[in-house]
Amino acid sequence: MPQTAFSGTMFTTPSGFSPHLACAEPGEEEEAPQEGPEPGACLADGPPITSASLDTLIQNLVPTADYYPEKAYVFTFLLSARLFIPPPELLSRVCELCIKQQQLDQSPLDTAKVRKFGPKILQLLTEWTETFPSDFRDEKMVGHFKDIIHRIAPCDEAYWKTLNQVLQKLSQRLAQLSQGEERIVKVSLNASSISDKLVAFKTKPPPIQKDMLSICNDPYTLAQQLTHVELEHLSHIGPEEFVQAFVQKDPLDGPQPCFSDQKKKTSNLEAYVRWFNRLCYLVATEICMPAKKKQRAQVIEFFIDVARECFNIGNFNSLMAIISGMNMSPVSRLKKTWGKAKTAKFFILEHQMDPTGNFYNYRTALRGAAHRSRTANSNRERIVIPFFSLLIKDIYFLNEGCANRLPNGYVNFEKFVELARQVGEFMTWKKVECPFEQDRAILHYLHTAPIFSEDGLYLASYESESPENQVEKDRWKALRSNVLGKT
Repeated sequence: MPQTAFSGTMFTTPSGFSPHLACAEPGEEEEAPQEGPEPGACLADGPPITSASLDTLIQNLVPTADYYPEKAYVFTFLLSARLFIPPPELLSRVCELCIKQQQLDQSPLDTAKVRKFGPKILQLLTEWTETFPSDFRDEKMVGHFKDIIHRIAPCDEAYWKTLNQVLQKLSQRLAQLSQGEERIVKVSLNASSISDKLVAFKTKPPPIQKDMLSICNDPYTLAQQLTHVELEHLSHIGPEEFVQAFVQKDPLDGPQPCFSDQKKKTSNLEAYVRWFNRLCYLVATEICMPAKKKQRAQVIEFFIDVARECFNIGNFNSLMAIISGMNMSPVSRLKKTWGKAKTAKFFILEHQMDPTGNFYNYRTALRGAAHRSRTANSNRERIVIPFFSLLIKDIYFLNEGCANRLPNGYVNFEKFVELARQVGEFMTWKKVECPFEQDRAILHYLHTAPIFSEDGLYLASYESESPENQVEKDRWKALRSNVLGKT
């Protein structure tokens, strides 16, 4: 069914997050950071960290002449730290520790020592700009970056060149993000077109309104174009949005939380949920719109084939949107239409996306697609587009089920290792370039074709197959009056 963005009510089953995570229990206390055998982010020369003070975690992020944190630790901490400290303040703390430990405020500098340290701090800051570029929309971030390089540059002029290269790439990436976000907003505005009065066209012989089959009658081609739309949306979602979607005030925060309403930026996630909803309603509209039962059955069979092609491609989000649209009540009540359609393949697809066992069948298929992606030789085989609302649900329950801090005040780092695992896997999938050629006519239709509201769908459904009981008859009469101005 269509989803509401980031509401606890959209999730109905517990997620399958790791049971060994350090979840908060009443009265539970820890004396010191715990280290255990479970896999997770760790220091270069030590076992996984499960909990530690925020100061300790920041210290572990700071490189030295002889130490650099593991890549998994860098990603996990930069992803989760924003729950406890704003990124500009975190970078400021990192730079202060670097200055103190490397004595960068002294003159003359220890050139040999700085030349060992310089590449490592540049590596850390480069990773930060590449993985979380949106953090650097804040000018303070760029200022801290320039300041630390200014301090080490006297030891090697090449640091200036590297700085300029990193900032140039960052500027290009931020421009791409801004353009993409503006494009998605524009598309979303166009896609909000709801035309319930199109129901009136059902009674007219010539088709006034274009339909999907007149634009594209090949299921594989439509599945390819849906994959284009999905990957376009995914490309703009930053890892930080998953954290900011469910951020809660940290109990050890000062009076100012880490995120104001303006900075809790989840616009790309929200746009993606809107796309899922639009596709659900578009499928339902296309099925309910034709006046003749045979045509409606043909549309049902077409979308079943599209859904199957989406499954084969690895596009599970479009697959679920199509199934959800076909299961909406105005569509499912069309018994005569369904009786005319060949539906064996549909029930197989429904079985794959069955929510039983916390979507066990889907998760098995997703693991298979993920394995194929890891061993693929082409972008075509690398495509994995997860059922996004379930991914969000998993992250929601991970967030709700485990505290950010333990009773002793330590950061529950093991929770964030699991969060980083889920988000990191998604970040790998979203980088795949779509291998299919774009069809602008189909894409335009997907984004702009008018759709019915829920009332419009019910009215179109009743116009197609008459109400079966008094409740439906009363609703039909009310809808005809409200939507079409008829009695």
